[in-house]
Amino acid sequence: MTETWRLIDMRIEDAPTQMAIDEAIAINRLKEGNPNTVRLYRWRPSAVSVGYFQSLEKEVNLEECGRLGVDVIRRITGGGAVFHDYGGEITYSLVAPESDPKMPRDILASYQVICGAIVEGLKELGVEAEFKPVNDISAGGKKISGNAQTRRHGVVLQHGTVLVDSDIRTMFRVLRVSDAKISDKMIQAVEERVTNVRRYLGREVGFTEARDALVSGFESVFDVALEPGRLTEEEERTVEELKPKYSSAEWVYQR
Repeated sequence: MTETWRLIDMRIEDAPTQMAIDEAIAINRLKEGNPNTVRLYRWRPSAVSVGYFQSLEKEVNLEECGRLGVDVIRRITGGGAVFHDYGGEITYSLVAPESDPKMPRDILASYQVICGAIVEGLKELGVEAEFKPVNDISAGGKKISGNAQTRRHGVVLQHGTVLVDSDIRTMFRVLRVSDAKISDKMIQAVEERVTNVRRYLGREVGFTEARDALVSGFESVFDVALEPGRLTEEEERTVEELKPKYSSAEWVYQR
């Protein structure tokens, strides 16, 4: 019999709520005996997330975020600063016990397995993607997905982006990519290193089509059935307990 994992499907929330949900699932995974969970979601409003160890002021143009109404949040995972465009990307997360036989103990190997699900989903869309250690996925030699992981509460939590139609100009405005003035030449240089599904395929790709492909990728790589579900009452309580942390200046500006 095929193993069943839970799918929390395309929940649209603000940045503090999204990060609180990921952590709440991790906290309660072993405590409640919940199934392994894959979550696909979008950020509204758009947001910038920074890795746990990063300096917010060095990575993010806070003034520009304020002008554009872009949320700013710190993750519990490492990695770099990311622009989460409401109209341009899907974020995924996966929570599973470290002891799960399908989850390698070696961190790089676990990145490769989990990112393999994204690679498989992208291939179903027609994107010839590949895993690029340590934690990127590329297509045509250009980055199309970034990923980050943490291990706590006895579980692996990995989340990452899938660029469907990324807005490079807005990304430049909200991230401190360079102190130099933003120019068409600079933007072109980034577009030579970063791509998205629509640009790669040369056609419109809706979020429903992308979502379906990602679900299929996780099911294929992990040999599971993803069954749509909801957070438990305890998980929802934990989300509400965590949201003030993620909304606080103490957390967001801590480094």
